[in-house]
Amino acid sequence: MKDNVLMPHKASIRHGGGLMAAAKAYPYAPLPWLDLSTGINPVPWCGLRADEDQLNRLPDPLELLALEAVAASVFETSEQRVCAVSGAETAIRLLPLILGPVTVDIVEPTYGAHRESWRGSSMAPNANGVDQIFASRADVLVIVNPNNPDGRLFGRDELEQLARQRSRMGQWLIVDESFIECSPEASVAGLDIDHLIVLRSFGKFYGLAGLRLGFMVANPVLKARLRGLTGDWPVSAEAMIMGRAAYTDAAWREATNLRLKTDAEKLDKALQNAGFKPVGGTSLFRLVQSNDARVWFSHLCEQGILTRPFDYAPDTLRFGVPTSETLPRLVQALEARQ
Repeated sequence: MKDNVLMPHKASIRHGGGLMAAAKAYPYAPLPWLDLSTGINPVPWCGLRADEDQLNRLPDPLELLALEAVAASVFETSEQRVCAVSGAETAIRLLPLILGPVTVDIVEPTYGAHRESWRGSSMAPNANGVDQIFASRADVLVIVNPNNPDGRLFGRDELEQLARQRSRMGQWLIVDESFIECSPEASVAGLDIDHLIVLRSFGKFYGLAGLRLGFMVANPVLKARLRGLTGDWPVSAEAMIMGRAAYTDAAWREATNLRLKTDAEKLDKALQNAGFKPVGGTSLFRLVQSNDARVWFSHLCEQGILTRPFDYAPDTLRFGVPTSETLPRLVQALEARQ
């Protein structure tokens, strides 16, 4: 049993996922696996796709500009500040090259890629308590908002005040808004502040993580630096076409937000009935606490359901929000251990 607990845990500890490792560790689990280890919308946007001719040639630069213009409209900013990349993680990994040797503070715990990316800076990243963000004197301050995995949320006014304060001092504020569609009122992407950098993810809310599409929103000088590192074709033709069409689908976005909130409430009830203590989350994932979280993780794997454990908090599990159709399977698995 010990090996069963560790194998999928090691595979999914960084981002979630790792279904192949989980299936290998639990070969007798019922199929298909239900992957609740990520915060990706389980009902993806479906619409326009690239045709054979578009896939047979290099992506058109004008299509890239059109995508950035549509994204800028959704983010309520100018297209000169929007830079498309192959997933928000690409921007995370390249920001240290763009900004150069700096000191960094990261509000933690949060998504591990930020800490990994800044290891080459002149000072190792520091964990900053939430109440210390205005006291940070580091060259760069990184905040994930809403936060992953606990859903901690800073208000727009608070972040605007922080960004303006830091910009006056020549200090950068990076706000990772990968889950902001769950709380759009808190977005600061529309603020034109020189030292503010905002990261946006497309794949999580739109359920198309494999498409690999994200954006950096920043001053045009930084956009030019990032484009210089990513080259002339930073995203695929498929990503340009689907991203542009999806962002113009306001009706889908509104309906999806309502559905996710309803499904998240149903998940809350199921988890609380099973004895879990709510810690936080967004409408795409929930973080819960249990004294025997690792046992629960293994039990659910035996039922073909993958969740997300955390090394730094072994008494917690993160559950992606299932659909109304898949929730009964989770409920049945939870009840099987009670």
